Amino acid sequence: MGLLQWAVETYDANESIVGVETEGKSPLAPIGHTLTNSQIEITLNSEGRFVNALKVDKSEGKIIIPVTEESAGRTVDPRAHPLCEQLGYLYPENDKKYKLYISQLKEWIASPYSHDKLLPVFKYVASGSIIKDLSMLGIIEVNERGIPKDEKLLVRWRIIGNGEGQEACWRDISLFKCYSDYYLSKIQKNVAAPCMVLGKSLPVAEQHMKGVVPFNGNAKLISANDSSGFTFRGRFRDDTQAVSISYIASQKAHNALRFLVNNQGVSIGGRTYLCWCPQGIEIPRCTHPLRKKGNEDVVVMPSEYRADLRNTLNGWKNDLQEIKQANAVIAVFDAATTGRLALAYYSEMQASDFLQRLYDWDEGCVWINGKYGAQSPYLKQIAECAYGTERSTGIQADDRVVAEQVQRLVRCRIDRQPFPVNIERMLVQRASEPQKYNKGWEKVLYTACAVVRKYHFDHKKEVLDMALEREREDRSYQFGRLLAILEKIERDTYHEETGREPNAIRRMSVYCKRPYHTFVQIEQTLEQAYIPHLNPGARIWYKQMIGEILGMLERIGALSEDVIDRPLEDTYLLGYYLQRGELYKKKEETDPSDNIEKEEVE
Repeated sequence: MGLLQWAVETYDANESIVGVETEGKSPLAPIGHTLTNSQIEITLNSEGRFVNALKVDKSEGKIIIPVTEESAGRTVDPRAHPLCEQLGYLYPENDKKYKLYISQLKEWIASPYSHDKLLPVFKYVASGSIIKDLSMLGIIEVNERGIPKDEKLLVRWRIIGNGEGQEACWRDISLFKCYSDYYLSKIQKNVAAPCMVLGKSLPVAEQHMKGVVPFNGNAKLISANDSSGFTFRGRFRDDTQAVSISYIASQKAHNALRFLVNNQGVSIGGRTYLCWCPQGIEIPRCTHPLRKKGNEDVVVMPSEYRADLRNTLNGWKNDLQEIKQANAVIAVFDAATTGRLALAYYSEMQASDFLQRLYDWDEGCVWINGKYGAQSPYLKQIAECAYGTERSTGIQADDRVVAEQVQRLVRCRIDRQPFPVNIERMLVQRASEPQKYNKGWEKVLYTACAVVRKYHFDHKKEVLDMALEREREDRSYQFGRLLAILEKIERDTYHEETGREPNAIRRMSVYCKRPYHTFVQIEQTLEQAYIPHLNPGARIWYKQMIGEILGMLERIGALSEDVIDRPLEDTYLLGYYLQRGELYKKKEETDPSDNIEKEEVE
């Protein structure tokens, strides 16, 4: 099946909530309807007399209104909506638009699918007093000729005195059904052709809906309005030969996609990422870490991470047991222009397989995020830390770069491709330049460590431990440990919190290129200016640790002339991070560094 087939199946599976408003969620629009914002609400009685009007609060969400194929996609040429409409269509002085609205509403009233709310609206609009009523209440402003200054304000109707039913026309499900039935009866005049979505011969949609992705409001997923031959390039006589989709399939698919995007879509860098189960089971988002439902903020220690992740996976999979065959659909939408919406990435699979792939990624791409415990970073965070710069609002990157890199990461995660080498190298480079950051370096460092772990897992089939490995025979890892000790020695001499960074941090970018040479220089500075300010026990303890690491480096041949000053590999960040964590960790037992007598360094 394809995207539109799954969207139609989603619509059918959620038919019970079509037109129903749920707090905090965007509604699923019925066939022949769309979602839009209204600015004015007019209340009429059952006789069509004006009762009241008010401005609609901007914080209110979009409402459901009936539309035609033409009015849903209108641009410059006037095309009237059947009921709720812009002010420019509702007063007689605007002759062309007014006649379109009145004649269309009159036709609906005269059909077998009329509704009690239609006649009061028709009578009121036909009276021609709408501009006078709204201007007297101060709802709108008019010019010297009595014409409204803003004709694009959309009016919605409330009808009172019609019994105990729903007064608001934008919430009346019975009204929605009347219009859907009415318009489907009208659409039968369209040319019938085999529907490529439903596989039946049905009236073809002449225009398809826009606004599937709110971020790209005017962009259409399906469009063919170039009759000059450039689009078809001689392959087809008309657009229906390229693709023919029935009106009912188009409506269901587009309304379902918009419903999903509004409620579950993730917008990153102008692209929209959507993951859903057509059978109605909730599934995680492909751009987010795999977390427990309702308990996302729990702190998990590194030693417990794998077991907790497995339990999380099993919890999601248990929900899938409600139905025999649950699927997952992953789609990425992007608009290259304001009028065209592209499907930039698409994949479908069994939901259990989708969950397993998220699990596999999070099992490898994880690191210790300070007090938050072991976590897998968001894909957007990985892209921003690799290619962004620190600003007042945090680390940010160009939207186009973030969009492209996040989509690459989604492809790696869903299609089980190896982690991109260039992103890993860029993160290691950024994490090695702490002087370029004010407050964001710790975030970059944590993200880089998680990515390094994932990179080694994918490319070298190596599982890097999140606990310090003192005996690890890895030159870069041990030099990273050494750097953390040099940093801690200097920090221990600070009398109180200062903005001064230790020499180890200031020279980190040089250290990773010429480690031993830089180590000797930093150590000499510490011996002269900082180590004398430590108490004797701390001096012995630190020097003993340095001696042990140097001894390890010598045993593995890392201090020989040909390799002693080679640039460090990415694992030095892990050694640095873990050793620093050990040095700052609160211990139950007392060691000589716990009671260091700090003296102010002049």
